[in-house]
Amino acid sequence: MANTPNAVPTRTRNRRGEGSRLRDEIVAAAVELLDETGDESAITLRSVARRVGIAAPSIYRHFPDQPTIMLAVVQQAFAELEATLRTALNAATGDDRRRLFAVCHGYLDFAHEHPERYRTMFGGLWMPALEDTAVTRADLSALGDGCLGLLREVLDDCVAAGNATSTDPAADTIALWLGLHGLAHQRAVTVAFPWPPDIADRVITALAHLEPA
Repeated sequence: MANTPNAVPTRTRNRRGEGSRLRDEIVAAAVELLDETGDESAITLRSVARRVGIAAPSIYRHFPDQPTIMLAVVQQAFAELEATLRTALNAATGDDRRRLFAVCHGYLDFAHEHPERYRTMFGGLWMPALEDTAVTRADLSALGDGCLGLLREVLDDCVAAGNATSTDPAADTIALWLGLHGLAHQRAVTVAFPWPPDIADRVITALAHLEPA
């Protein structure tokens, strides 16, 4: 049969027990669409199905609605960010201050290298009204827990070593994340601004309450 513009590409059927492979392919297709378009509205059941090579109703076996696909995309992005931070932490040499700076710069590097994913992780545009989706409040509140935990870990180490004067590491971890996020966002949207070359270190030093080196 001749191809038509709306034809669904042929896809090899999964063998028995390989249903999770299709779920992974759906998420991968959604990530590709996001990276290519920079627009989360481009991720629809129809566009994802077309990219994977399946009929749109087949998605419902794994995702009950479009927001649950977006949730999976964002969860994967946070997992990638956490892995980036962990790699930066493990590669850091020197004292706890260097470990803190390594994790914070790893965060900023991820935001710079994956702008579409980062914007979707924190933009909130994809988040639906909870009464209209299978996504739950618990799903949303858990996003980024691992990343925040790593920031807390390295800040706690600085406090324990006497290199930070924070008296409330839990609150200061949130403040540090907000500073990093704000800098990452502003760097992305004000590309012509003459940022001081040490602005990231200034933000980190101030918000982590670091003592002079």
